Amino acid sequence: MSHKHLTLLLLSLACSITALAQRVVIQQKQPSPQSRYAASQLAEALTAKHYTILREKAGNADYTIRLEPINAVLGSETYRLYRQGSQLLVTGGDARGLIYGCLSVVEAIQNGTPLAKIVASTEKPHLPLRAIKFDLPWDTYRHSYALDLHYDTCRDTLYWKAFLDMMVTNRFNALSLWNLHPYTFMIRPRNFPAATPFNDQQLAEWQALFHAIFRMASERAIDTYLVPFNIFTSPEFSKAYNVNPKLNNLEHHHFIDGDTSAIVKRYTRECVTQVLQEYPELTGFGLTLGEAMGGMTPQQREDWMKATIIEGMRLAGRKTKLIHRIPFSSTTGSLGVTSIDTEKLTRKSIESEGALPFIEGPIWADLKYNWSHAHSTPKLVKVHGGRLYDTYFKPLPTAYKITWTARNEDFFCLRWGVPSFVRAHIAENNQPYVGGYFLGSETYIPAKDYFTTPGGPVDWKYAFERQWLFYKLWGRLLYNPATPDALFKAEFVRRYGSSAASLLEAYALASSTPLRLAADFDFTWDFSLYSEGMMAFDAAKNVAYISVNQQITQPTLDPNYVSVADYVKAKNTGAAFGPEKITPPVLASMLETDCQKALQLVRPINTSSNRSLLYEVADVKVWANLGLHFAEKLKGAIALQTYRTTGQEAQKQVAIQHVKEALRYWDEVIAITRPLYNDMPLVHLTEQKGHTWAENNQLRFHWEKLRPDVAHDITVAEQAQPDLRN
Repeated sequence: MSHKHLTLLLLSLACSITALAQRVVIQQKQPSPQSRYAASQLAEALTAKHYTILREKAGNADYTIRLEPINAVLGSETYRLYRQGSQLLVTGGDARGLIYGCLSVVEAIQNGTPLAKIVASTEKPHLPLRAIKFDLPWDTYRHSYALDLHYDTCRDTLYWKAFLDMMVTNRFNALSLWNLHPYTFMIRPRNFPAATPFNDQQLAEWQALFHAIFRMASERAIDTYLVPFNIFTSPEFSKAYNVNPKLNNLEHHHFIDGDTSAIVKRYTRECVTQVLQEYPELTGFGLTLGEAMGGMTPQQREDWMKATIIEGMRLAGRKTKLIHRIPFSSTTGSLGVTSIDTEKLTRKSIESEGALPFIEGPIWADLKYNWSHAHSTPKLVKVHGGRLYDTYFKPLPTAYKITWTARNEDFFCLRWGVPSFVRAHIAENNQPYVGGYFLGSETYIPAKDYFTTPGGPVDWKYAFERQWLFYKLWGRLLYNPATPDALFKAEFVRRYGSSAASLLEAYALASSTPLRLAADFDFTWDFSLYSEGMMAFDAAKNVAYISVNQQITQPTLDPNYVSVADYVKAKNTGAAFGPEKITPPVLASMLETDCQKALQLVRPINTSSNRSLLYEVADVKVWANLGLHFAEKLKGAIALQTYRTTGQEAQKQVAIQHVKEALRYWDEVIAITRPLYNDMPLVHLTEQKGHTWAENNQLRFHWEKLRPDVAHDITVAEQAQPDLRN
């Protein structure tokens, strides 16, 4: 480029920037912490686009953005934007709605819309609760090195600022913090001071952290809930005060008998009261009936909760919101099954709590959607413990709303995003008794990024930032399911340029792979399936690669899916399936069609100059190759089972070829991920025994480590023998 052409280009850029460098005043008619937060987000976005922010009372502005007084007529969480000449007016039905209105302006500005062209709009919430389930890394539900890694990150208030910013941007309105026994990190119990293990300085640091989290959440109009498990005490309490040493649970094991002694009840009740009094910005409490409550009937568990958490809330002297988790067990065991009688008992308890004047309703009555793996079929097949009856819905409740915990125990490393799945999930749960969702994991904390290999700059610091599409899809669609795909597509373009416009479609196609695996492969608890790794609980009671034999015999979750064993049996007898059924050949075809198209969509994208984009494209390729691997394994499983049941030698050779192709696609996954992803410590593995690929006494996941197990399917097919008894 000549000097003359360079000069002209610079002058053109300077003129363009000058044209944008218009003066803006942001006015707050009724200043509050929430309106100040909203104004700060507007100012930051405008400044980044070269607008000049003037003082609020300046009279020479080109534009004025006026944050209007709250208009309750609009309704909770609703916002409205409208124009009056050079003024853009933003109002909300409450402080949260006002923030959302301002954030919609921020989004438009970030996507390149000039302030003068932002049009009038309004939006209101579809579901009232859109919450994150967050397990704190101290005194975690599961004891694991994989969770301990997040300890320092989660003690940094800058992490929480970033996480809460993400939440409010995506319209999540509640943060639930889960911990076995959180009290001693937050208070020194007045009547049990020895229960807290920290000296005054250490405790002050913990308290400053929690105060900062609750304060920042309040500024963003995000409710906060503390959810302890029961019945746990601190080890220090147990040693200093517990009059029954046989019930000391110093290791915090889950499946033990509950300590219902008077001193433990009093201690728990007083801790609840003191936490609520010392943390006025904490919105609510949660209770979950199960852990460390063995030997107790469902009624005894409810009675214990009333005597401790509910009574502690009453004594706090202020209103508090409540999450009442539906119990998992109808027996005296920590693990059990669901029952109608337990549903009736629980509904009666929740309704009685809803009548209490110190509880701000509605109560969130929470259930796990499809147990621990909501990312499967959007249909409700089961909850934790088994079948869900209709007791909670008929007649319609008035004191509570049902909420669904959408657990993700299936993908932590690979990015994910299927807009149609989230919309279908929400559409399935559009009944008047549904209040919303909790989204999160119990075996993963989205804090420290221990996935990414060194090798150059990326545009994220924390693990949750890698999964931006996951959070944006769930949050924005829970707020408004009619949010168009164009919004998510625009985010790809904003981040990576126009060449990334096809990435949303590519993700929607490729990352359907784990959904289809989980719909096809029945499961229960956390470790019974890990879709990202194509792993599941096996007959040896371990988490392992899903072998071709297990793929044949495993029942399906979704009633419309057909297992390999059932398909081959029907085929051998001449039986037919209805058109609504997804048989293994149909599933394999769906996987092949979508995954091949995803690969075609990302093939033209040049990632050589942007390492962050490289990861985005690589994850599409990984999901696509995992899907193609799954398709080949299904075809191999069909042929192998056909050979075993008919003795047709040709089918054995077909099976061998398909499992060899499955290995080829697995090798492609390894080739893509080996340079980009570290060996990853995951709870699925750190709690397991018997693996041979331990490093420094810690089991770490990488697809490469599973290659011998994948290759073993070839040996299984080659050594197969017919069994004509079936």
